[in-house]
This record gives sequence, structure tokens and C-alpha cells, in this order.
Amino acid sequence: MIDAAPGRVLRLAVGAWGLGHLAMGMRRAGAVLLFAEAGALALVIVTTVLLADTTWYLVPFLLGMAFIGVWVVQAVAAYRSARRRAPAAAAPAGRSPAAVIAWLTLPLLVWGTGYWLIAGEAATPSAVLDRFVSAWPEVATATDAFPAALTERPVQLSLAARAGLRTLQAHCRTGDRPEACDDAPAALLGDVRFRIVRSDERAATAVAELVTYVRRPSRFLWVFDASELVPVSVASVLRLELGTRPAALGAARWTIVNATAR
Repeated sequence: MIDAAPGRVLRLAVGAWGLGHLAMGMRRAGAVLLFAEAGALALVIVTTVLLADTTWYLVPFLLGMAFIGVWVVQAVAAYRSARRRAPAAAAPAGRSPAAVIAWLTLPLLVWGTGYWLIAGEAATPSAVLDRFVSAWPEVATATDAFPAALTERPVQLSLAARAGLRTLQAHCRTGDRPEACDDAPAALLGDVRFRIVRSDERAATAVAELVTYVRRPSRFLWVFDASELVPVSVASVLRLELGTRPAALGAARWTIVNATAR
């Protein structure tokens, strides 16, 4: 005898696509949903591996959200079908249907936040520039070069980055930096501004500049006298040329193609 109590059907449907339908004896629908889940999950995994760090980084994310959406819809559909088949059945004991469905917020939370820890690393020039800035102090104090995923010329980029740090250290000695200037690479980057000066769909140029901050008068609400700190460029430190390279399925990845110490 088939146990198609609505509460049990719902719990099974939340566990995996189609299990609730199988519990109601709907073998064809349940089997189709199980195979569809396997295929959809494989599609999400493959597209994430291929596209998460490319200009098409939104595709895997949207596919993952659609996967979770279908998961919820089939669970609700299975529960409603079980209720129609047994209209006189008592309400599920213990947890309410809403509480059971709420378990699906866990994969939603994991995917909605965890995906962005790995996604978009080479999707835009700004993302590549951010990775470069994060790796610069570590590479400057080691013999390792920048990772190949960041640039096509890791050795050249490493040499240019170290030359840029030497320029910053020289400005420490000449007094262009604050009196408490620290020679540590991470500290040297504290007064360095990174900005993209030119960008289009295929190429971009970024510069690193040593800046100082000056105070200038301003107006608050166009009435009250105030002041603001404004960065003023002292010297150019590094120039980076970025470009796109083909990736899977017609997407592209941004990389650093050239670097010059100034």
C-alpha cells in the first residue's frame, strides 16, 4: 500500500525532485523529475566551472537560482496533489508545510552568497585590478610571480610591480609620503590610488598613482561653510594594460596583458 500522506510526500519532495511524486505512485512523473534534477544539477556545475570567472558570470548564477525555484515548485505541486488525493487527511503533525519548505532557504542562502566568492574574478577590468592589488604585497616580498590566471606575462608583471614598490620607497625617503612612512609593501600601498583611465569592450588601461590629500573649502547644503579632503596625484607608479581573451561558450576573460613601471 502506498503511503501518500501529504506530510510525508512534502518531506520527500523537499529531499529531491520527484520523490514526492513517486510516493504517490506517479512513477513516470517522479522518474522524469529525478532525471531532470540530475541533468539540471550537472548543467549548473558545468556552467559554473566554465563561466563563473568570465564575462558571462551571471549565467551560472541564474541557472542555479532557477534550479532552486523548480525545486520549490515541484515540492509544492507534490504536496497539493497529495492533499487533493486525500482531502480528509489530517494536517501534518509536528512541522507545518511552510516550515518544511523553509528548509529550501538553506540551498538558496548557500548559493546566493557562496557563488559570489568564486564568481566574476575575471569578468571586468575592475575585478582583475582588485585581484592584482590584493596579490601585489605578497608577490613583492616573495620569489613567486603573479598567478597565470591573472596575467599572460606573470614574470613581467612581477618585475614591474616590484619596480613600482621601489618607486614608492624612494618617495618615502624624499619626503613625499607622510613622516611615518613604512617600507612594508602593504603599508606602501596605503596612499596609492588605482583607477581605470580608459575602457571599452575589449581593452582597458589602469594606472596606479601616489596621491596626497589636501583640504579645500566647500559648501554644505549650499549654505554652510565646510571643507573636504581631495586626493592630488604626486607621481605615477604603474601602468597596466588589460585585455579580453576567449573563454568557453563564447564568453571572455579579462587579463593583464602588459605592465610598465613609471
